[in-house]
Amino acid sequence: MTDVTPDPLHADLLKIAQEAARRAGELLRDGRPADLAVAATKSSPIDVVTEMDIAAEKLITGLIAERRPDDGFLGEEGAATEGTSGIRWVIDPLDGTVNYLYGLPTWAVSIAAEQEGERVAGAVVAPMRGESYHALLGGGAWEGERRLACRSAAPLDQALVSTGFNYVADVRAEQAEIARRLIPLVRDIRRGGSAAIDLCDVAAGRLDGYYERGLHPWDLAAGDLIAREAGAVTGGRPGERPSGALTIAATPAVFEPLQRLLTDFGA
Repeated sequence: MTDVTPDPLHADLLKIAQEAARRAGELLRDGRPADLAVAATKSSPIDVVTEMDIAAEKLITGLIAERRPDDGFLGEEGAATEGTSGIRWVIDPLDGTVNYLYGLPTWAVSIAAEQEGERVAGAVVAPMRGESYHALLGGGAWEGERRLACRSAAPLDQALVSTGFNYVADVRAEQAEIARRLIPLVRDIRRGGSAAIDLCDVAAGRLDGYYERGLHPWDLAAGDLIAREAGAVTGGRPGERPSGALTIAATPAVFEPLQRLLTDFGA
């Protein structure tokens, strides 16, 4: 991909996203109480939201609203306003909540900015991995100062593929059956627990592919842009964009055969 000159507005949006993600990540890392409690459940009793999710989203929306009061929001923990500027922020204040609750390191803050429905800037901060990812539309993907590129071509049977599972029991059972059928056809399967990090790992060349059903816009908005700007192909069902129905991100060599298998398996 040939880089284009960054739009000054998009560059400003990225700076705000990076600052908000960094500050929220520091809050989550440094403010995690020893007796962290579950504040509520979402789709099922094991799909949890903690007091820290709520605090992080409040920090993010407050910072952005102070800088750009006319923008809209879509956040996992309830932020939803239309705005009047044509800019909407899509926020996951804590992607990988169950990992965070258990003290596992694979969790992240994910913030994307959309202009008239197109993702133009994205930042993902993974504090316990010491990593900060970002991308601008047409400007490449980066981890800090290091430019990212997805892995070079490898056939599907040599691909390391990550996935995730829904928190609703019957959906999880279907997803487990699809993974069972897929495992003999790829190098191996991983399950990290954070869609944002999985997408960034595709961008960074740590995975050949990633797929998941049941994601929300805030799970994938920033990571999808980062993966695409690193040269990965992203999509959903054939001819569709990534969505809750299916999200796939993979190297160009792996994407089509993986999508074809997942379609055949009913993913």
